[in-house]
Amino acid sequence: MIKRLKNKIVVSVQAMPSEPLYLEKCMAAMMKSVVKGGAGGLRVAGVRDVRNAKKLFDIPVIGITKPDIIPSNWQEIVYITPELKDVISLAEAGADIIAFDGTQRKRPNGAKLEELIKYIKINKRVSMADISTLDEGLKAAELGADLLSTTLSGYTMESQGKDDGPDFELLKELTSKTDVPVVLEGRIWEPWQVDRAFELGAHCVVIGSAITRPQLITKRFVQRKK
Repeated sequence: MIKRLKNKIVVSVQAMPSEPLYLEKCMAAMMKSVVKGGAGGLRVAGVRDVRNAKKLFDIPVIGITKPDIIPSNWQEIVYITPELKDVISLAEAGADIIAFDGTQRKRPNGAKLEELIKYIKINKRVSMADISTLDEGLKAAELGADLLSTTLSGYTMESQGKDDGPDFELLKELTSKTDVPVVLEGRIWEPWQVDRAFELGAHCVVIGSAITRPQLITKRFVQRKK
């Protein structure tokens, strides 16, 4: 699965339950659309969409879990695949790659990051650690994560101030200090940013909002700088 993602664009097809596109048929249609456009992989949230993605396509599927409503203190807490029960549900649904918050922050109910990675390996799945800083990435690699992703850069208290475009600096640091494949994810809006990511050694690139979140795409045009 890791080899199949090399130099590919992965599309994150997600919506919150409060959004119109969250309907199962809408999510399935969105997946079909991006795969037809050339997506080399999918990142989806929840058992329902993991199962549908595996049923519909023969491409790598990255699965995560997250709450139906993101808490107001989201920068301070672990909420992406936080516990072992979440990993188990994704593995049972058929996710090829299981992504999780790979930071060193306290996890709910005493869950341990190393336990999640160990379970994923035992079940012959690929583990992807979503991190926000270099230290977090190196620690996740040390614990055995198969992939590192810059997903959380700019979205944690530890990475405040890094919210203006993709974190190319973190990507460059990770690719130079670990042999674990690194994924660039987060705030990618322009094709040139994809080219830059691969120049810096990204294994693959995950794009979400710029492709699959019409409300955010519209907002960028409405609130454009004048």
